[in-house]
Order: sequence, then structure tokens, then C-alpha cells
Amino acid sequence: MDFRDSSVLQEESQEAVEMGFTGKQLIHPLQIDLVNEEFAPKPNVVERAVDIVKGYREHYQLGKGAFDLHGKAIDMPVVKYSTECISTFANQGKLPRLPVPTLEATAARYLKSLQPLLSNKEFEQAEKAVSQFIGPDGLGPILQQRLLQADKEAPSNWLEDIWLNKAYLEYRESNFINSNWAAIIGSFAESASEPLSEQATPVQVEKAARMITHLLEANEAINNQQMPADLQRGDPLCMNQFKWQFGTTRIPKIQRDEIRGQWPCSAKHIVILYRGQTVSVPVYNGKGQRASLVQITAQLNQAARSIDTLLQKQQKPSIGLLTAGNRDNWARARQLLEPDNGQALEQVESALFAVCLDTGARGIATTGDGIDHMLRAYENRWFDKAIQLVVLGSGRMGVNCEHAPVDALTTGRLLMEALNKESTIYKDISPCADLPPAEPIAWNVDAQVQRLIETAQEQAQALAADLKVLLGDTKQYGAQWIKKLGVSPDAFFQIALQATYFQMHGQAPATYETASLRRFLHGRTETIRSCSQDSLQFSRAFGDNDVPLSRQLRLFQQAVAAHVEYSRAAASGQGVDRHLLGLFAQIRSPEEAQRASLFQDPSYARSTSFRLSTSNVTPGDIFRGSFAPVVRDGYGVNYALDKNDLKFTVSEWISASGTSAAEFRECLLSTLTKLHDAGQYAMTHQLLAQND
Repeated sequence: MDFRDSSVLQEESQEAVEMGFTGKQLIHPLQIDLVNEEFAPKPNVVERAVDIVKGYREHYQLGKGAFDLHGKAIDMPVVKYSTECISTFANQGKLPRLPVPTLEATAARYLKSLQPLLSNKEFEQAEKAVSQFIGPDGLGPILQQRLLQADKEAPSNWLEDIWLNKAYLEYRESNFINSNWAAIIGSFAESASEPLSEQATPVQVEKAARMITHLLEANEAINNQQMPADLQRGDPLCMNQFKWQFGTTRIPKIQRDEIRGQWPCSAKHIVILYRGQTVSVPVYNGKGQRASLVQITAQLNQAARSIDTLLQKQQKPSIGLLTAGNRDNWARARQLLEPDNGQALEQVESALFAVCLDTGARGIATTGDGIDHMLRAYENRWFDKAIQLVVLGSGRMGVNCEHAPVDALTTGRLLMEALNKESTIYKDISPCADLPPAEPIAWNVDAQVQRLIETAQEQAQALAADLKVLLGDTKQYGAQWIKKLGVSPDAFFQIALQATYFQMHGQAPATYETASLRRFLHGRTETIRSCSQDSLQFSRAFGDNDVPLSRQLRLFQQAVAAHVEYSRAAASGQGVDRHLLGLFAQIRSPEEAQRASLFQDPSYARSTSFRLSTSNVTPGDIFRGSFAPVVRDGYGVNYALDKNDLKFTVSEWISASGTSAAEFRECLLSTLTKLHDAGQYAMTHQLLAQND
């Protein structure tokens, strides 16, 4: 057999799948991608598998084995294959562990990433620091051995706890804006004006009830392992993060917080935040039967009425404001609350998720599409919940989610699947019996806690006032056109960001782009250092009339190639930043810290002060994310590269000197237009082919 003949291999693979085989022996690496693609469950296969497993369980309860489905006999081998197709965690045992890169590989990649950021003299100093660190007498080899030992002792991967603690739980400033991410979801064409009424609106309650229903369905699918496992080019991705979506809350503790959650998540209630108050809303009865959509709608209306009545009699403190302030202050307040409010805290923290029904008179006035509100509003929130659904009076929806246990794209999958159900006709289930009523959560607050609430509110108000978030769109072209250039859409946009920053600030920025490590067991993220010597050379040449277009295109292609190479390395566990973090976490004393020359050199701090913090959350048609810059003089850029358009948000700290989100947005739009014009010209005149 000619291993280059893909048609024969494809036909044989398809026959093997139909016969129930789960893999095929190969004779050449070129065959791997095709076979993985053929053996990966297709969407229609997954959909049929769900029907088969559901049918089997129904017939099993009736004492039947084989059964008929749409005119075809279904027996146990088919049921077994279908179960494997959709079993959420079936692939976990197939996932490799996250590798520990070698010191030499990380040092070489790290130094290469420093070149565009440093002067020649500074780079020479950095080279000496790195050489000393990884040398036989340096601290690097000792830290590497400790990290390798930690890898052996870690149940899943060496990075998991280090990342959770260092990136999130030990951070002492507020989750609000600093750590939580936000998004506007659903239709962006909804009314841009918000009702001024303090009361919940019918459309608001209706939208919330439907999304609650779909999220409950998602939790049930995860609990029952019926959510199809994610695949990437036929390879399985880790699904562990889905165990932390529901019933998960970050608990404030002095110096380091905790994450509490359980899987399967058996909580029977959600928590509603309305007019700054908290309401426990049962969505299952005591037997675990889910409430119907009609019942959930009634529960939300009851919750809102109970708070309206309560606040007519007496104003109540907004306990949720504590979650918007400094973590140690919140931890102290929680210690004061616990003796008399233990049950109240448990009701909030054990809830499946939070739903914020925002009214027009609370929080930040909303204009445009509401992304500003989703990121900056703080008066009706519990920022420690893994999922906070936010619904405005107009019916527009968004989320504000705690970042520690789960990455945004993972939660994004749940949200987009729930939103896609909105376009279909929903067939409601029968009402469940004996559903407990919604009940406002009572809090006993003393003067000391009240002062801490006021402090947290002042902190949140100052933080929100200092942040600006702007939207940008270009409908001139999208990912489909970019691919015609033979270029990765993500690399294209990242190089556009580099050119934009250089045009505005005259230098290269240390840049963070998120890469997923979910191909590894319990993998989270790695940093793509998008700024390279190649991107800097292109940025200098871009738009320079003295540089021929042919040379600009050649430099552009080199910059794209450098970005693609780093992206692949990062996704393969061979990035720089997580390995260095792992090594840093092995330092045991101040004396060792002084010996760690790589970390002591100023280049390390400069290269990790990411003036461009970026994240690709494609697709963006029903999900537009946003986050704050990670340094005072930087930008936060969230983008989605859809088929026919490019969408992004850009944020800045208003108090920082030298940055302007408005100017950056306009400059980026101009850059994207210029790149399109150059690309069109290049394709017409076949310049790209000449440069290959």
C-alpha cells in the first residue's frame, strides 16, 4: 500500500469505524492526522449517541436490553460505543502529563524573547545572568531537580497547584476587575437603553429563567458524564475544568484563598442578587427533580417581589460588596460574619451559580452593548462565584466570572451551547412537586462589618472609575480572507497588535497571549510571548514609504512564522513562563532568591510586565469578552476572529500616563485596513508566492 494514498487510508478508516473499531495501526507519521480525524466522533455521531444512551436508560428501567431507535435495532455494543462517544471524562486516562522543559531549552527561548525588549548592553547582561543561573554552579539545576521531584509527586501535573496559588489564590487585591473576566453574551442588537426602574422587568426575568434552565441542563450533563468530551484535530482535551463550573466559590482567607466545590454538584438552589440583596432560589425539589421553566420564572418573580417588599420597610446592607474589595479585608469580614451568618454564607457559597438581576438605578449607567457594565459594575455582585450570569432590565445578558478554577473559554463553551438553545423552540418539562419557595437571605451585620463594607465599596468605586473599555470592529474582512493569504488568523492579528503598539509608542511591548494546555492532564494555560525580533523588524518597516512593499511582506511573513512557532511550542508545554514560575516556586529562602540570577536581573521583570495582555475568544458572534490591563501602563485586548469580521475590546487605566484606549483602537483599525490593502495587492500581483 502506498502510504501517500490518503483516499485508501480514509476509506479503510471509515470502514473500521463502522465496524466498531476505535483505532488503526499506521506505518508513517503522515497518516496520523487523517486517521485521528476519521476516528474522532463527528457532531452527527455525537448527537445520535446522546439519543441512543438516553433511549437505553429509558428501556433499561423497563427491564429491556436491546431496543428500536428510528427503525434500527440497538444492542449493547452500540450502546457501549455511544457511551464512549459522549462520556465527558472518558478520555482523561489517555491524556499525557504536562512535560517539564529542560533548563537549556527554556533558557534559549527566554533569551530569544528578550531581544526585542532590551538594548544590546541590557541583553548582554541578561545573557550573563541566564548563563550563571543554568550553569553547574548556578541555582537553576537545583531548582530543576526540585521541580522534577514535584512532578513525580503531583497526582496530575506539576503546574496545577503552583498556577492556582501563585496566579490567583495568593493575590490580595480584589477579584473585581483585577482577576475576574467579563463578557456580553447573546444578541448584541438588543435595545441600547436601559429601563430606569428599580424593579425587575418581565423580559429580564424571562431571559434569566431560560438561561438558568439551560445552565441547569449543562450541570446535569456534566454530573451524568453526558457532555461530549472536547477534541482538537481528533486529539482529546482535558475536561477537568468542567468539574469546577457549578457549585464552586472562592473563599477569602488571610494570605491565601481557597476554592470550594464538589463534583458531581448536587446543590439544589441558585443565588439571586437583586438590588444588592441575596435570595436563595430552589431550582430542584427534595427528590432532585428539576423545576420547569414556568416554575423558575415564578421563583424569580417571587424573589424580586420579596426584596422589593423588604427594602420598602428598611434598607439593608449589600454583603456582596465585600467581594469587590481587598481579599484580606474580605477575609477579616467573613471571620466576623461566620458566628451569626454561617448558614447565610453557606447558602451563597454552595449555590450552583449566581444570577444578577440588575436594575437601571444601580451600578454603572449602561450604553452601547453593555460590555462596560459587565466588567465595571460592582453593586449587585458576588465576585467569588465561578459563574455569575448578569441580566439587565432590557434583557441584555452577560457574565462576570471568577477566574481561579476555570478558564474563560471553558465557561464560554457552556454559555454558547446554552445560547444556541435560545434559537430553538423549548419544550418545557412537567412541573416538579413540592418545590420550596425562594427566600431572601438574612444577614446579621455589626458596625465593624458595616465599615468593612463601606471600605470595599470605596475601593471598588475607585477601581471602576479608573478603567475604560472600548469596542472595536472591522467588517471589511475576517478569518476567511486571512486564510487566503496562507496565514494563521491569530498570528495575523497578533502581528497587527505589535505594529499598532510600535506606531503609538515607538518600542516593542512585552506581550502575553493565552495558549491552552488542555491537551495535557489538568492543563490550564501557557504564555505565548507574541513580541519577537521578527515582529519588531516588521513593525519598524510597516508603513515606511522608504521600505518596498515586497520587503514589508517578507518581514510580515517572517513575523507570522515566528509567532506560529512560539504558539506551537507553548501549546506543547515548551513555553517559557510556566516553567520559570515552576522554578521560582522551588526557591526556599531569601538567600536562594538572591542566588537566582535570572530572576534578579531586571530583564525578567521587564519581560513579565505585559504591556499588551491579549486573549483570542473566537467565535465572537454571541460572546464578546473583556478584561483589564495587567500593568498600569498597558492595554487589555480581547478579540474574536470570525469568518467575515474581526471584533475586539481594548481597555486602559485612565490614570496611567501615555496610554489611550481610544487612540489604540483607531490605530489598530487603521493597521488592519492597511494590512488588508497590502494583502489584496500581494495576492493580485502574486507577491506572497514569490516570498514563500
